[in-house]
Amino acid sequence: MNIRIIPRLDIKGPNLVKGIQLEGLRVLGEPSDFAQFYYKNGADEILYMDVVASLYGRNSLNEIIERTASEVFIPLTVGGGLKTLYDIESVLKSGADKVVINTAAVKNPNFISQASREFGSSTIAISIEAIKQENNSYYAYTDNGREYTGLDVLDWAKEIEQNGAGEIIITSVNKEGTGEGFDIDLISKISDIINLPIVAHGGAGKKEDILMLSKRSRVNAISAASIFHYNYIQEEGYNYNNLDEGNTDFLSDIRINKNLSPLNIADLKQYLKTNNIDVRT
Repeated sequence: MNIRIIPRLDIKGPNLVKGIQLEGLRVLGEPSDFAQFYYKNGADEILYMDVVASLYGRNSLNEIIERTASEVFIPLTVGGGLKTLYDIESVLKSGADKVVINTAAVKNPNFISQASREFGSSTIAISIEAIKQENNSYYAYTDNGREYTGLDVLDWAKEIEQNGAGEIIITSVNKEGTGEGFDIDLISKISDIINLPIVAHGGAGKKEDILMLSKRSRVNAISAASIFHYNYIQEEGYNYNNLDEGNTDFLSDIRINKNLSPLNIADLKQYLKTNNIDVRT
């Protein structure tokens, strides 16, 4: 089984943004520029997430999807604010290959089975935003980690599988953007109880983190943001002066979390292959 490497691009309005634990978003630049760079460097898939869509009750990525799909020829997965079959159809018609659902699935688990029947289970991925509690249990959240659902993550993962989803994207909100490494305990617990493909996200800070997760858990794909985004900025010398909104001061001297060691996707794949992890070349 080849492990897929999936850059995650969080979108707010027209911009690519990045935060820590899904908060404190910084503007990084034009999403399609980053997507093209990742495509050329060997990404297996691109994940676009509208991080304020559920908050404002809409998904506004269609224009970005159309532009990216015309330039990037790997699967494009899109999520954020998709709450009806029409929303899903619209995103797919714009050029997406798969969709990601969170809030709408929590509110109505039958929506998972409806969407899977309508568009095929391989088209429907369910996002779980997991926050670790003081008693070491994990509960699911929605709206980019803002809203508590009361759903135990393990129970919810089982229900997602029973309702016919094709994939689960699990984000450790505690680890997301910190560069402290993945929550392997969380990912292992989920992979032990379901048979669905699992995409792990949240915490990648260096190549060793990705290797450790690959060796110690059953994951089908690894999604990361910061380590890829800051590599792009370092290699491409992004012109931050053209950005007219958001927190961009840090880009002038590329101030990044000390836990992060930016990675080129091609170099990461070679490192994983050298360490006997199967990846697509």
